[in-house]
Amino acid sequence: MTDPIADYLTRLRNAIKANHRIVDIPASNVKKEITRVLHEKGYILNYKFEQNGPQGNIKIALKYQPGTKLPAIENLKRISKPGLRKYAGAENLPRVINGLGIAIISTSRGIMTDKEARSLHIGGEVLCHVY
Repeated sequence: MTDPIADYLTRLRNAIKANHRIVDIPASNVKKEITRVLHEKGYILNYKFEQNGPQGNIKIALKYQPGTKLPAIENLKRISKPGLRKYAGAENLPRVINGLGIAIISTSRGIMTDKEARSLHIGGEVLCHVY
């Protein structure tokens, strides 16, 4: 596998389209941090790290609206790819749907949203857009 973050986003996207409640994803430190950010911003219901073997798994409980059964995550889009990395300075950080969505940024201080990076005035690699 050449792009584990794209695989992570695709597994989430496929589980949402199939209306699954829980999805299992092979763990890595970057995936754990992306999962933490998604949970903090309310895009997923809950998550749990399971250590079975050297790598482990991330169990993610997806979030749906109670009345309409629509998923909380409408779209996940990979921005920076292994063949073409996308970096943004603190002044040029992207705004997703005019601030309604989030861009997940990998900075020197860890993985965070575009709003947090803008407030700390640091740039980094734009991993993905979520809305």
